Amino acid sequence: MTKIAVLQMTSGIDPDINAAALCDAIQQASGGGGKMLFTPEMSGLLDRDRKRAAANIVEEADDRVLASVRNAAARHGVWVSLGSLAIKTSEGRWANRAFVIDSDGAIVARYDKMHMFDVDLESGESWRESNAYAAGNQVVVVEDTPVGRLGLTICYDLRFPALFEQLGRHSCDVIQIPAAFTVPTGKAHWHVLQRARAIEASAYVVAAAQVGTHADGRTTYGHSLVIDPWGEVMLDLEGERCGLGFAAIDHARISDVRAQVPSLANRRKIAN
Repeated sequence: MTKIAVLQMTSGIDPDINAAALCDAIQQASGGGGKMLFTPEMSGLLDRDRKRAAANIVEEADDRVLASVRNAAARHGVWVSLGSLAIKTSEGRWANRAFVIDSDGAIVARYDKMHMFDVDLESGESWRESNAYAAGNQVVVVEDTPVGRLGLTICYDLRFPALFEQLGRHSCDVIQIPAAFTVPTGKAHWHVLQRARAIEASAYVVAAAQVGTHADGRTTYGHSLVIDPWGEVMLDLEGERCGLGFAAIDHARISDVRAQVPSLANRRKIAN
């Protein structure tokens, strides 16, 4: 058994305030016996005003949220799966980038969100992530974390089974799906899609989420989840407030489920 912590937060437009909340969560995770903390998408800055946000989106080496999280991880001896930060790339565009940080504060993996959220919702919300962010093109699996083999995804990636097919082929023990999900899409699809991904991969899913009304005016769905390989919801932080929750990753459970339903072993390549 490996105890993990899951942070549900309401990130705002001030990176220093967000960094302080993340560092406090790392301390709480350590105090509660968590070996690894999972945080939501855009943990360091959530600002739909791209002109205002641009002043706070810098290259990785200059990102003070990332530096603060690395220092706190080392200070408290906790791994951190930092759901994502907005990072300026060398090409001048932005990346929605996840980081895995070990208990010494070292960055052991990075993943850039592949699928851009370009939609018009019936609620009137319109999002064009691709106008500012460059899509990633690499499937990333991190070996030898406290939870075993960890597959990295971010938010809208949830809707694209081909990515999870690739992660399934890597026999991930845990797949992270940090998010800032809208309320309409969350109510309709959040739980069912998260459970489906866990079942398909015979793996735990950890989905740390943004929640509530943010300083930039958006509202996010919350309901940070931990789901076991059978599709059972082990933790649901609901949709009202930020906070920290704990769950246990049981590797024997993964083996048991894969023995009962050996879909990964039975999978065949389908010709076009």
